[in-house]
Amino acid sequence: MFALNFYSPLFIDQLRKGRKTATIRLGDKSGKYAEGQLVWVTVGHRHGPRQKIFTAVIDRVETKPVRELSQREIERDNPEFRRVEDTLAFLSQIYSREVRLDDTVSVVHFSEVNEFPVL
Repeated sequence: MFALNFYSPLFIDQLRKGRKTATIRLGDKSGKYAEGQLVWVTVGHRHGPRQKIFTAVIDRVETKPVRELSQREIERDNPEFRRVEDTLAFLSQIYSREVRLDDTVSVVHFSEVNEFPVL
C-alpha cells in the first residue's frame, strides 16, 4: 500500500471535508501513482508518526509545467489559493528551493473510498 502523505496538520480538516481532492507535487510522479491505485491519505512528518485520514483511489495523474496549472487544479490542491504565484511560493517553501514556472509538477487527483463494515 502506498501513502499520499501531507506534512501539515492544517490539511486534515480540508481532507476530511472533501475540500482538498488533489495534490501538486514537484517532479514527474506518474511512475509512483497510477489511475485506480489505492493509497492511504496520511498526515505527519517524514520519518515520524503519521495519522491515516482515509483510503483513497487515484483518479488521475497529470504532469505539466507549473505555468500550465489551472485555477481549478490550484483550488483542489489548496482551497485557499487562487493563483499560480500562491502555489509557487508554497512549493518553494515545502521543497526548500525556488520553484519556477517551467518546473515540472504532477497533479494527483484522488477520491476518498468509503469503507463500510461487512455485515
